[in-house]
Amino acid sequence: MPHPTLGFIGLGLMGGPMTRRLLDAGFEVTVWNRTPAKTETLGSAGARVADSIGELVQGVDVVMLCLANTEVVETVVFGEGGVAEHGRHGQTLIDFSSSDPEATRDFATRLESRCGMRWVDCPVSGGVAGAEAGSLVMMAGGEAAQIDALRPLLAPLASRVTHMGPVGAGQVTKVCNQMVVGCQAAVLAEMVALAEASGVEAGRLSEALAGGFADSTPFRILTPRMAASDFADPPWHLRTLLKDLDMAVAQSRRSASATPMSGLAAQLLRAHATRGHAEHDPATLVEAYRPARKESDA
Repeated sequence: MPHPTLGFIGLGLMGGPMTRRLLDAGFEVTVWNRTPAKTETLGSAGARVADSIGELVQGVDVVMLCLANTEVVETVVFGEGGVAEHGRHGQTLIDFSSSDPEATRDFATRLESRCGMRWVDCPVSGGVAGAEAGSLVMMAGGEAAQIDALRPLLAPLASRVTHMGPVGAGQVTKVCNQMVVGCQAAVLAEMVALAEASGVEAGRLSEALAGGFADSTPFRILTPRMAASDFADPPWHLRTLLKDLDMAVAQSRRSASATPMSGLAAQLLRAHATRGHAEHDPATLVEAYRPARKESDA
C-alpha cells in the first residue's frame, strides 16, 4: 500500500528537521513556508515546493503544521487562501504546533464544517535535537482510530505517540509539559546564581546533581549553558516558553484550577523578555540574578 502524500507548512527550527526525516523515510512531501527561502534546502533534499498553501493542500492527503503560535495557525488555516479554502473531505490536518486548547477545539469544528477535513492536535516535546533524531514525544488529541491510522506517518518523527483524548487534549497535555519546563527554567536560573554567589563552581552542578532527584532534561540542557554564559545558537527561544506559560494560565482560568507557580514563572519570563531577551535562550534568565557588572569588568 503506497504512503499517503504529505504537506508540511512551517519549516522553522522544528519543522525543517521533521520534514527531512519524513523525506528520508520515503514519504512524498510537499512544503510551503511564509519565508520562501526556508524551502530551498528541503527542495534540494527531495521535497516538492508549493507556490501557495492552496497548491500544497490540493496535492496531498495529510496536511501537517508546525507554526509559531495559535494566531499563526488560525491565519494559515482560515485566512485568505488558507487550508480551509482548499481542503476536502477525507483529508486530515495534523497540528504539531503548541496552540491554545480552546482555540484548537474551535478550529477543528470550523474546519470540518467548512471543508470536511479532520483535525488532530499533536504537539511535540524534545526540542530541535529530538526533531533531528526522530525521538520526539507526541501527545495527540482526536479520535482513537484516527490516531492509530496516523501512527505510521508519525513513526519517523517520534519515539512515542500517546493518545490523550478528544481534540484539544493533546494541547492541554503540552501545556502541562510546559508548566514543568517553565518553572524549572526559572528555578534553575536562581540555583546557578545562588551557587556562584556562594563561591561554588556552578559549572560542576550538572556533574554533582546528575542522577539525583533534581536531574531532568531541562536541568541537563540549561544548567551548563547558564553556568558558562553560553547563550549562542539557542536551541529554543524565551518567547516560546513564555507563550506556553501564558496558555497554561489561560487554561487554568477556564478550568478553575489554580496555577500560581506557572503564573509566577510567566511573569519572571515576561520581565526578562521586556529587557530585550524575548528572542534569546531561556538560559539567559540567570543574568537577571547575577550582580550587575561594572564597566571595568565588561
